[in-house]
Amino acid sequence: MSFGITELLIVLAIVIIIFGAKRIKNLGPDLGSAIKGFRSALSDNNDAETAGTDSSATDDVENVASETNHDDTPKQDTNV
Repeated sequence: MSFGITELLIVLAIVIIIFGAKRIKNLGPDLGSAIKGFRSALSDNNDAETAGTDSSATDDVENVASETNHDDTPKQDTNV
């Protein structure tokens, strides 16, 4: 099923009638800013996850090091 020029023009005319020309004109910049914000949020989230995995890896190494202490001294909680 493919849309021809006639069908696309009919849909465009209906959209203009429903929303008006002013709203259609503002749709492009609004959509662009929404996409930009979405990409920014994704990159911020990925940066936070990358930083979070580095610190959790360090915490895991410290926990393993403290668990391998085999003498009778009590273990100190370093996660305060």
